[in-house]
Formats: sequence, C-alpha cells, structure tokens
Amino acid sequence: MIRTKRSRYLIRKKLTARMIFPGSVLIIYFVLFLLAQDRAMFALKASYGVFLRILVPLAFVFILMFLMNLFIKPPQIAGLIGKESGVSGVLFSIGAGIVSTGPIFAWYPLLEELKKRGARESLIAIFLNNRAVKPVLIPVMVSYFGWVYVALLTALTILGSLACGSIISIAQRK
Repeated sequence: MIRTKRSRYLIRKKLTARMIFPGSVLIIYFVLFLLAQDRAMFALKASYGVFLRILVPLAFVFILMFLMNLFIKPPQIAGLIGKESGVSGVLFSIGAGIVSTGPIFAWYPLLEELKKRGARESLIAIFLNNRAVKPVLIPVMVSYFGWVYVALLTALTILGSLACGSIISIAQRK
C-alpha cells in the first residue's frame, strides 16, 4: 500500500497523541526519582503490584476480544439482533456491549446501519448501556472495592440495561 505524505502525517500525529500520557508518566517518575528516590521506588513498586494483579485477567479479555473480532462478522451480528432474535438477541447485545472497545461515538454509524438492516432499537439500547461494563477495568475495580461490590454493580448495570431496552420497546409500540 502506497502511503501519501498526508497519511504518514496523520499516522505520526496519532502516534504522538497516544504517547502523551505514557511520556508524561515517565517524565513525572524521572523527576520524582531525582527529587525523592525512596518515594519514586515506592510508587514504582505499587504500580508494578497493580500491573501484576491485572495481567492475567487483562490477557484473557484481550484474547476473548480478538477471537470475537476474528470469528463474528457484521452480517452475523445483524442476524443475531434482528426483529425475531428473542432471548438470544438480548444475550448477544449484553455480551457485545460488554466486550466492545473504542470510543462510543465510533459505534454510532455501525449501530445506525444495523438499525437500517432490521436490528431492534431495544437491543441497541441494551448494547449501549452494557458498554459501561468493562472487563478490562474489573480487576482494578476489585482491587479497590472488592468482589462483592463489583459483582453487584455489574449485575445492576446489566439489569438496568434490560429495563432501558424494555422501556424503549414499549415506547415504540405506542
């Protein structure tokens, strides 16, 4: 693929933007290390501990997302959340919302296309609500709040998405 100067510029700009946060963290650690080595080492050890706690669940989530992107194609998705999908459509919308990544506005064009192809709006609402459940963040949340809190919050978020989907479904019938 031949890249133009513009596309190379956009790629470089995007990479630069993505490096701002990690670069800032490195600079802060370096300055902290120069000013107070003991505190810098304490902070590095704490960061390393958090990293180790979330490494295995994080790897599992990324593998799951990779497999879903590899095996599930857009036409299959439209069939799964169509007018006659029933409980399987609800379950799929919950799961897809949970494992979806990226900024939410990036999903709007796809969701609009799925709606045009016959996807139920109630299932789109369930999908959008379940984007609040992020498996990548669950290990971090557990380390701060404990399993009971995280399990309850996740269950209530999913139940709330079902309520939202039901309300939209009822409102559309009128």
